[in-house]
Amino acid sequence: MQEKVDAKGGATENNDRNVLSKVFGGSVGRNLGLVIALALLVVVGAVTAGDRFTNVDNFLTIVRYASVIGVISIGITFVIIAGGIDLSVGSVMGLSTVVASLTAVQAAATQSSWLLMVVVALAVGALAGLINGIVIAYGKVVSFMATLAMLVGARGLAELFSERRTLIVSNRDFLAFFRSDLLGVPILIWMFAVVAVLGWFLLNRTTFGRRTVAIGGNMEAARLAGVKVNRHLVWLYVLSGATAGIAAVMMMGRTTVGTSTHGLLYELDAIAAVVVGGTLLVGGRGTIVGTIFGVLIFSTLTNVFTQNNLSTSVQAVVKGVIIVIAVLLQQRFAARPGGRGGRSKKRNTTPQLDSAAQQQSA
Repeated sequence: MQEKVDAKGGATENNDRNVLSKVFGGSVGRNLGLVIALALLVVVGAVTAGDRFTNVDNFLTIVRYASVIGVISIGITFVIIAGGIDLSVGSVMGLSTVVASLTAVQAAATQSSWLLMVVVALAVGALAGLINGIVIAYGKVVSFMATLAMLVGARGLAELFSERRTLIVSNRDFLAFFRSDLLGVPILIWMFAVVAVLGWFLLNRTTFGRRTVAIGGNMEAARLAGVKVNRHLVWLYVLSGATAGIAAVMMMGRTTVGTSTHGLLYELDAIAAVVVGGTLLVGGRGTIVGTIFGVLIFSTLTNVFTQNNLSTSVQAVVKGVIIVIAVLLQQRFAARPGGRGGRSKKRNTTPQLDSAAQQQSA
């Protein structure tokens, strides 16, 4: 009788351990780790910089700085979850700022509405993403090479259109909107929040998001389940380009200029934030919440270094170390039995594919 009780108690204890393992080994545990890392950076900033770091204005500065990179990172998150990469977003952002701030565009916006500049920037970003998507999905070019070509091409076009000059944004209504506050919070932060909420909803509550995860988990299985993979990939890169266009108008509002140097190396910062946020580079897993925390971690780290007058070179080294640690942790996760590279790979992808297939048939 005692053995039965012990066996029951042991089974209960094992069940509790399994529950805890699932909770802390999943997205909740990963996000908790990001929260702890961000909290530690805040503590370091408070100890080393004191009131200069802990005042409300500085925290708003951190989030405002993170907003532009954050919007780009949300778009890239979708691409990486699907198993791709987009190296062109920084250059596309720079090209969008140049085209939207051309004299002809600003003149037309003055006669009609400043929203024309926003539409132009979004159109340039979406068009660049469309070209990337078509080349990758239908041209069968590796995403790394296709977006690398767009990185170079878009930067070159930006230099040609601007004639290597800085274009001043003179539309007062445009500047008044993007430099305004709402409830004491800069409008750029509100824009970041809106894009983040829409990105979370799109990934977690729509068929589009489920298909994105399914493609990243197993592209061929997704195709067999009825997902139109090529068309979906095109839309993913259009989404990534569109977020670069949104970031472009945010940057124009913050700096009051359009220039070919805008967005330089932003693609690397965005990818780093996505990876630190827990999105697997091999695809099949990722969260918008994790990406947001990744962006805030790097933004806070930059602010701490700035407040303490530390070298940007040292900051770059620290960022590099953080990225390497994040990738090593990803590899360790993928090598475990519960990871994508382990025995549960089939179990992880099947529900996604079944869901996608049901939605497709519906």
